[in-house]
Amino acid sequence: MSTHPLSSSPQVLAFDVFGTVVDWHSGIVRELKLLRPEADGNAFVLAWRAGYQPAMRRVMSGELGWTLIDDLHRLILDGLLEQFGLGDLSEAQKQHLNKAWHRLDPWPDVVAGLTRLKKRYTLCTLSNGNIGLLTNMARRGALPWDCILSAEVFRAYKPDPATYLGVAKVFDLDPAQVMLVAAHQDDLAAARACGLQTAYIERPAEFGATRPKDVSPDPANSMHARDFLDLATQLGC
Repeated sequence: MSTHPLSSSPQVLAFDVFGTVVDWHSGIVRELKLLRPEADGNAFVLAWRAGYQPAMRRVMSGELGWTLIDDLHRLILDGLLEQFGLGDLSEAQKQHLNKAWHRLDPWPDVVAGLTRLKKRYTLCTLSNGNIGLLTNMARRGALPWDCILSAEVFRAYKPDPATYLGVAKVFDLDPAQVMLVAAHQDDLAAARACGLQTAYIERPAEFGATRPKDVSPDPANSMHARDFLDLATQLGC
């Protein structure tokens, strides 16, 4: 379902990753259950994810220096361990759990959809995740990126304009020749403000079965798709 006709065909599709490409909720629940089968995985992963934006704001405000997402994840994790009965984990176990974000699985439609889209468009990530994390994730999930771009490249987290405009600069394109693909309306709104085209992807189960998302279309987006396969069809792939 397309929101409205494209003003021009994009040349580069830049993808948000967490929630859009990979299912972080199920992945982190699975990893915790391997360590502690009795733990409340749903509450744990939602608490860990809830710490993400506040932690980034500490960097953006200058309270913390530039910090990779791996390190922010560990900072948040350390604050949750006692609350969820994980205070007795060894350092090796803590490090392994923190790297669970590297081992997330793509949604079922992703690899096939990206493979179709790659025939016509240049595909890159645009994630706040660091390069090592995104590379490990791509290898594990067979994600066929042409290029991995990250907040680490621009030393700025989304929604800083430097990230969205940075993609256009990397490929020597006008912002309108880049389309951000994401499952988050705030991310897409920030990209539109920088002149990018935008495509919303429905991920109603991003926060798990107990917290279904509202995936209603926003007419401000260039496109609205059920998943990557639907997006590929709409984009003629």
